[in-house]
Amino acid sequence: MTRNRAIFLAAAGSLGVLFAGYWFQYVVGLAPCKLCLWQRWPHLIATLLGMGAIAVGGRMLPLAGAVTMAVSAGLGAYHTGVERKWWPGPSSCSGDVAGFRGMTPEQMLDPTLVQPVVLCDQVQWAMFGLSMASYNVLISLGFAVFWLWGLALSRG
Repeated sequence: MTRNRAIFLAAAGSLGVLFAGYWFQYVVGLAPCKLCLWQRWPHLIATLLGMGAIAVGGRMLPLAGAVTMAVSAGLGAYHTGVERKWWPGPSSCSGDVAGFRGMTPEQMLDPTLVQPVVLCDQVQWAMFGLSMASYNVLISLGFAVFWLWGLALSRG
């Protein structure tokens, strides 16, 4: 495998993850939670890094791609822990009512003032006992391997 092919596979994979996220959101109808949205950013960054790494060459961008995928895996692991109740998640999406403090009962019932909140600690979709966040951990680690492979094949 060549350097550019390894980087292309990692970057194209991240683009595929983004497409899958939007497909689940807009076609299947699963609204993403706050942590789900956070997990999309590293994949967008990795896609852009991949285009740059193939165009420019060098070692810095493949290294940045590997680090970005490590961050993505970390976010996915954190989200998985929140879903499995191993640790608390952000109060804005984990069942805490802090967002309603200071509101009157009338304001809480006004649909124009209250945005629907997708809870981060509730699994919306799972396959073989793993949530999307768990799959993101595995997929991101796999993409990190391709980034590191591309880094190992890089010169100067």
